[in-house]
Amino acid sequence: MADHLTISTATETREQAVALAQSAVQARLAAGAQIIGPVASVFWHDGECGTGEEYQLLLTTSTARYAQLEALLVEQHPWTNPEVRATPIVTGAATYLDWVDRSTAD
Repeated sequence: MADHLTISTATETREQAVALAQSAVQARLAAGAQIIGPVASVFWHDGECGTGEEYQLLLTTSTARYAQLEALLVEQHPWTNPEVRATPIVTGAATYLDWVDRSTAD
């Protein structure tokens, strides 16, 4: 299993994404975050295909902190069923990954 992850979620507004990012980084559950957007989204919601604009939030964390980060995102997210998914970081610059570990240490 990978030791580091990129976590993805999306919000309706930039302000919501910034608030989630700040909470996660201040709690040391993520080393850093990037907010991308707006991005176009196409999705199923309430039995219908919908479209809209969202702000994608990408967070970098250690695998050890994932469960706590997921819980924070789900609890603080404005949506009742937010997308929260993790992608393993297979490799990366050693100094960067070391920074992730130091930044997310208890």
